[in-house]
Amino acid sequence: MFFKKKMQHDYDLDMHNIPGHIAFIMDGNGRWAKKRKMPRTYGHHEGTKTIRTLALEANRLGVKAMTVYAFSTENFIREASEVEYIFKLPKEFFNLYLKELMENNVQIRYIGHLEMAPIETQNIIKEAIQRTSVNSGLILTFAFIYGGRDEIVEATRIICEKYKNGEISLSDVTEDYFEQHLMTKDLPPVDLMVRSSGECRLSNFLPWQLAYAEFIFDETLWPDFDEEHLHRAIAIYQGRERRFGGVLK
Repeated sequence: MFFKKKMQHDYDLDMHNIPGHIAFIMDGNGRWAKKRKMPRTYGHHEGTKTIRTLALEANRLGVKAMTVYAFSTENFIREASEVEYIFKLPKEFFNLYLKELMENNVQIRYIGHLEMAPIETQNIIKEAIQRTSVNSGLILTFAFIYGGRDEIVEATRIICEKYKNGEISLSDVTEDYFEQHLMTKDLPPVDLMVRSSGECRLSNFLPWQLAYAEFIFDETLWPDFDEEHLHRAIAIYQGRERRFGGVLK
């Protein structure tokens, strides 16, 4: 069963030009809650509903992968109570939506340093990954305790160790070889990056992978981002010419 909602606006999407991989920077939860005179944690709670909504709609549209920036390596500097609450969200999210995601053939993955999370959080995420591992629909990846610079440095360390041990030569280190040591090595290239809330920066999110992605910075706060906003983002993407450094003839 697919989640469906009638759209306010028909963007007449080209179903032959759907981005294969969409990455989201989920920004604006705190501001959304503040506007309603609620604690920031309430915004994070409501933001999980958006993940579920967009994942099901992206899956229906034929998007192959969707990666969401759930918690960065820098987010530890936030108030301890907010960090603690965010670590509880995976349990809440999967208790509510894992069955529905399973029914829609969605596969769960993560990138980042899950080992830095509380053991209960680790177990919840690992269980969701295990239970959805045979699914062949949308790959929903949570960037959790993730930092783009950290990912690149870690890949560099691994490659340097291989060179030190005589396993590879310098000529082996190409862009393709480097990519095989990134956390996203099993994911398709990112075609479209969307950041909600109007902020126009990457915030250390997938800096290598976004080299030739299309960027959209939407003013909508994340809890208000719905299927129609997704359709609009894809329509904008379809209206652009992707040249990858070349010139279209």
